[in-house]
Amino acid sequence: MNQAKTNTSLFNRLRFVLVETSSPGNVGAAARAIKTMGFSELILVNPRFPDVLQRDEAVAFASGAQDVLAAARIVDSVEQALEGCNFAAALSARLREFSPPLTAPRALAAQLAADASLNAAVIFGSERYGLPNEIVEKCNVLLNIPANPEYSSLNLAQAVQVLAYECRVAAGEDLSPATGGEVGFQGNAASLADIDGMFAHLEQALVEIEFLDPASPKKLMPRLKRLFSRTQLETEEVNILRGIASQILSKRRRLDRS
Repeated sequence: MNQAKTNTSLFNRLRFVLVETSSPGNVGAAARAIKTMGFSELILVNPRFPDVLQRDEAVAFASGAQDVLAAARIVDSVEQALEGCNFAAALSARLREFSPPLTAPRALAAQLAADASLNAAVIFGSERYGLPNEIVEKCNVLLNIPANPEYSSLNLAQAVQVLAYECRVAAGEDLSPATGGEVGFQGNAASLADIDGMFAHLEQALVEIEFLDPASPKKLMPRLKRLFSRTQLETEEVNILRGIASQILSKRRRLDRS
């Protein structure tokens, strides 16, 4: 799915820290959120349930990211969670009077991706109380996700997903659909000569069934050309249309002879 990542890759330099999380489902969903974006390091600080990583709800919500969940670490303090980090960002919907500089997820992601010397953590508070001031004040920046000012509350796992996505984009990962191969039939684009021949053939068929009056064609054919120009016709599609035109002409001639 992903190309091999170097030690300085953002995917190896960024960890997600959840502080005093209440819901095992949110822990599992957070594991899933970061795995879908190519990250893997999840740390829990004093979760409500000491066995949260084994709880059925967490395992169910991880939904394919059980490896990230199983590898998650549980620690007693934020200081332990930040060991080895030289940069930390606190996420909060509530602005503080005394806080580090305020930034947005996209700006943070760009900064982390650009500076390979940063071993960073993004810290998320509990579902009920968010992050206390003493943790926010330890961080380099305060993160705020731009949202509807009338209802700016995000579920914990949703907030994790937003940050993980922005960091993936900033890291320059391929964002084309992860299909594992081509989807559906992928034909060759038809040549202009083939398309012109198709239109001539189609026009002949329309005249034959008296849908088009050659003495007063008006704008029918230009409109049809405009219609098909928006479809990026493939060779096989041109052949199908010519086959339809041939069948119309053949049927009409048989009727005329009968």
